Amino acid sequence: MNREASSTRREEPAETYVRRGFLGRVSLIAGLGGILYGFDMGIIAAVLVFVRQSFAISTRMEEIVVSVVQVGYMSGAVAGGSIADRIGRRTTLMWGGIIFLLGSLLAFWSPDVTILIVARGLLGVAIGFTAVTAPVYVSELAPPQSRGLLIGLYQFALTIGIVLADLVGYWLAGQHAWRTMFGLGAVPAAFFLALIFTLPESPRWLFAQNRLEEMYSVLSSYTDTAGAKLLIEEIRTALAIPVEQRWSELWKPAVRTSLFIAVGFTVLQQVTGINTIIYYGPRIFALAGITSNKSAIFATLLVAVTNMLATIIALVLVDRVGRKPLLYVGVSAMTASLVLLAYSFHAPAAFGAAPGVVATGCLMVYISCFAFSMGPIAWILVSEVFPLRVRGRGVAAASLGAGASNFLVSITFLSLIDDAGSSVTFLIYAAFCVVTLLFVRFIVPETAGRELESISSEANRAAARIDKPTTAHQV
Repeated sequence: MNREASSTRREEPAETYVRRGFLGRVSLIAGLGGILYGFDMGIIAAVLVFVRQSFAISTRMEEIVVSVVQVGYMSGAVAGGSIADRIGRRTTLMWGGIIFLLGSLLAFWSPDVTILIVARGLLGVAIGFTAVTAPVYVSELAPPQSRGLLIGLYQFALTIGIVLADLVGYWLAGQHAWRTMFGLGAVPAAFFLALIFTLPESPRWLFAQNRLEEMYSVLSSYTDTAGAKLLIEEIRTALAIPVEQRWSELWKPAVRTSLFIAVGFTVLQQVTGINTIIYYGPRIFALAGITSNKSAIFATLLVAVTNMLATIIALVLVDRVGRKPLLYVGVSAMTASLVLLAYSFHAPAAFGAAPGVVATGCLMVYISCFAFSMGPIAWILVSEVFPLRVRGRGVAAASLGAGASNFLVSITFLSLIDDAGSSVTFLIYAAFCVVTLLFVRFIVPETAGRELESISSEANRAAARIDKPTTAHQV
């Protein structure tokens, strides 16, 4: 978002030119988009326990069932941005909801693991569409005063979706009803579709397509004359800034360090092991000695609730205390909890009869610290470090980095457990936490309370300090 454009109107209350009912529906779009993503992330943890038994699949096939979503996500994320520019934000979100609905029903019906993999891939495409398009749609419809909150709501809703998935998994675990677990994903998708039909196309997109009459009609449906003038002026200002569409621009000296920071940090966000807990929580607790499937799913639910509640801490503190202090505290505690978790697997006798309790405690500390540090800050940072003209492509590149590293972690976790053992596996993730601390200390700039333009300038000055010969040659 162009902060200069919004700062001139920050004193104007949103309700003076945007109807509250409309703003509420926009908020629901942000929330439901995040819930769809979170539900699909979370439900696989419980489902996998019973799919493994129903289809008698191998460890490698389990990893494919989990990780194929990331292949679909990367495809949907790359295609979603271009499709949203071509056919509109609202229409793209409709297709995302339809594909999610179809994927949920296909997963429910799956007669074998091959069809289940196809269904999971479709769900990934739908997630990619909504993950890229929903925040853009919300930012283009919401008033400037509410944008940060509404976009942050998407991230918070994602954690709610994970909690809902784990609640469904726990509720249906006794019946081994994994098909119903998948099928219930169609419920938020149906609500999402129904809500989309009540909202208009983005006025900014209509303006860019020179469909001015439709744009004026949309604006008059939810704002007064003064509000329409403000929004039209903002749209004109934003579209007057040239946006670079070539990927090669990301490799230019003025942008290259921003790309390194954004992609590097989102990759580190994944390789510190967060999604092994989201995807394989019951399996981890089983390794720690919790033998009951329902108890393992309940422990995973506790971790998900902790994740949701700790995200609120980030929303409250990230602008008050800054990004880097939260990262130092959060990632340090993540490292310590992973080391203790590894030790509990290495020497369970040291914890008496309660290694499962220790594992649950370690994972709750780990995920709560992730939730108020690396989880939300990674995406805040990604949106801040790039110059405006390449910000869209830069965010897409960071999303691809996150998706690829998520895929790598999710498709190797069980094999790594089998080949190297639980202790070594979690020590590897702890080592990546240490790398993250060094990355934050020496590479990541503090971005809280600063204008976007000055952040990318500092990133390039950091590059000059790190790589003086190369920088001198470029100059």
